[in-house]
Amino acid sequence: MPSGTGLDILAKRFPARVFDVGIAEQHGVTFAAGMAAAGLRPFCAIYSTFLQRGYDQVVHDVALQGLPVRFAIDRAGLVGADGATHAGAFDVAYLANLPGFTVMAAGDEAELVHMVATAAAFDEGPIAFRYPRGEGMGVDMPARGQVLQIGRGRVVREGTTLALLSFGAHLSECLRAAEELEARGVSVTVADARFAKPLDTDLIDRLLREHAALVTVEQGAEGGFGAQVLHWLARTGRLDRGVAIRTMTLPDRFIEQASPEAMYRDAGLTASDIAATGLQALGVAAPDFGRARA
Repeated sequence: MPSGTGLDILAKRFPARVFDVGIAEQHGVTFAAGMAAAGLRPFCAIYSTFLQRGYDQVVHDVALQGLPVRFAIDRAGLVGADGATHAGAFDVAYLANLPGFTVMAAGDEAELVHMVATAAAFDEGPIAFRYPRGEGMGVDMPARGQVLQIGRGRVVREGTTLALLSFGAHLSECLRAAEELEARGVSVTVADARFAKPLDTDLIDRLLREHAALVTVEQGAEGGFGAQVLHWLARTGRLDRGVAIRTMTLPDRFIEQASPEAMYRDAGLTASDIAATGLQALGVAAPDFGRARA
């Protein structure tokens, strides 16, 4: 699917450096592993749901060998007209549980540029970055990507009471939720995790120390980023501190085809839903804010 991934543009400029394997995802993953073993720096561009077909090869031919294959995972999250067959709900969970994997998600289009540069420079093992279908946030674009520090997120808005920790393209919804909450007198920090693996544990620890509640938000199924956060908190005893923690994910069902906005509304992941969950974590009733979830 060269046009779907945008590789048709690259193929016109570098025809000898792009290989279209059709829908043979298993072959594509092992082919990329072979190139990495030979010292090349392959990018394997496959939609999230289609990469599932090559998961055995991801595990045995890439992860087990510790090979630096770069996975560009398109169609992350709910994609609208293509429906449930193309909705990228599971890749964070099925990649972050593999030893030695680095898993990133872009909060905006500029971050995607930086993640491509980061993946190109990373030779220590397999690395993946996920991004949605559709338009970006309209942020200023860098002339060139900068290599990110592995396992380090960023704070994009400072507050004092509630922390929203976003992983991936729902960062814009978190920022809108923060605006809604600020209008009700709730001071909100919004952080962009960037990495599901390795986690920025220093950032998470700071958010826990400085806020009364923490909400993680992601465009994926249960078992993904939020689960990684909860496992680390449980292992280190931080769940014993009494800070309210909530995880917001896609629900445990397939979402019917609609516009992306309608699908996220059905999933309970709008800005108002995030705001309501934050208020609920703080112990504040929120009848006018989406659907607060226990």
